Amino acid sequence: MTQDSQAEFPESSAVHVDKAQVRDRILRERKGLSTAEHRQQSQAIVEMIFGMDAFRHARVVVAYCSFGSEMDTVEFIAEVHRCGKTLVLPRINKKMNCLDLYLVGTDKDALVDGPWGIREPNPATCKLATAQSLDLVLAPGVAFDPQGGRVGYGKGYYDKLLRSCLDLGATPWIVAGAFDLQLLERVPMQAHDIFVHGVLTESRCIICPTQPPLPASSSNTQRRCAIPDLSGQ
Repeated sequence: MTQDSQAEFPESSAVHVDKAQVRDRILRERKGLSTAEHRQQSQAIVEMIFGMDAFRHARVVVAYCSFGSEMDTVEFIAEVHRCGKTLVLPRINKKMNCLDLYLVGTDKDALVDGPWGIREPNPATCKLATAQSLDLVLAPGVAFDPQGGRVGYGKGYYDKLLRSCLDLGATPWIVAGAFDLQLLERVPMQAHDIFVHGVLTESRCIICPTQPPLPASSSNTQRRCAIPDLSGQ
């Protein structure tokens, strides 16, 4: 895998500017949350995710170690372990400019500091994961919309990772946890951008139009989310 490049995915200057403007505005607003607001809203978001059938039935879950003003994922990661699920975390591959996925246990030396101070798997103690085994992916991002549109941080890591999973035949549920302020009516998207299947905020559970099947371990229930969809309110 290689990082998205302009040669691989031509992006019009207008969309490039639109994405940059969205990032600047939303990151500024997100950083404006107080410590108490950030903590309380992060907890509400992860509770929303825990209520999803897609999470309850997932056996292998991809998460990420949050940094800066992102939704705090510490409790999410702990719950994955408590539920007996297999946790997978990404590690930046500097040589290939992409993300590698690793199986991560509860050992104290399982994580190390990576670029920008983000905690990531220790390759000396963690094994590589296979994309085909993934059931649910918690994807980070700056802004989202109810159609599943996502604006990331501009490096292309997750679009490339998710595209490679799809190319290998994997059909994980891709969900995003975000603060209400990160949810826009529509975000700028390109043909190569990957849509998420659900956006969970502190007050909303939005199941987007395109959804993969629930993980194979699920029951025959058709309910996609245990919490009412408030996207129209």
